Amino acid sequence: MAKYYPVFLNLQGKKCVVVGGGNIAWRKACSLKDAGAQVTVVSPAFCTKLKEDMSVERIQQEYDQTCLEGAFVVIASTDNEEMDKQIYYDAVGKGLLVNVVDKPEFCTFIVPASVMRGDLCISISTGGASPALAKNIRELLENQFGDEYDSFVGLLSEMRKKILSEVPGEAVRREILQRIAGFDLLDIAKKTGIAEAKRKMLEIASGVTNSVR
Repeated sequence: MAKYYPVFLNLQGKKCVVVGGGNIAWRKACSLKDAGAQVTVVSPAFCTKLKEDMSVERIQQEYDQTCLEGAFVVIASTDNEEMDKQIYYDAVGKGLLVNVVDKPEFCTFIVPASVMRGDLCISISTGGASPALAKNIRELLENQFGDEYDSFVGLLSEMRKKILSEVPGEAVRREILQRIAGFDLLDIAKKTGIAEAKRKMLEIASGVTNSVR
């Protein structure tokens, strides 16, 4: 079994092709859209959700390799094993990233189980050995990482931009960024609100900066 190199792809504005028209294909199209991709779905027939989704391009035809022109990522979910294999070989021949759903041996990348909280993404993979275990771990983490992480990570992003633009000295910036990402600040955000967490972060930034002057 392949050992995978974990990576997050920037799909913003890139063409991604999903071959297949069922509910799984629709879910794959949705996750690609959420990442900013331009999604094209190819199938002779589409499920109700795909028919209703006006945000993806639908090409109603049988698959042929011309459907892959200009693609960055290809996902195959046709329920036809021979066709899925053909899509894999066509994509590999064109140097494209390709995933055949539930067939890791016909993938150049696999999609991990993920917990999303705004910009925070926690991904779990067993390298294709046990998707069921990855799903169980994801459900466990969903209970541990609540919606408060969304606003907390958003605040950290805001503060990072401010500190990088206003605080001189790389070492000082690094110390501030490390300290404001601490779980004690997360606890403040949970218990007293994001505004109080921001006030405390600004206090930390000011204290660290003044200490080196």
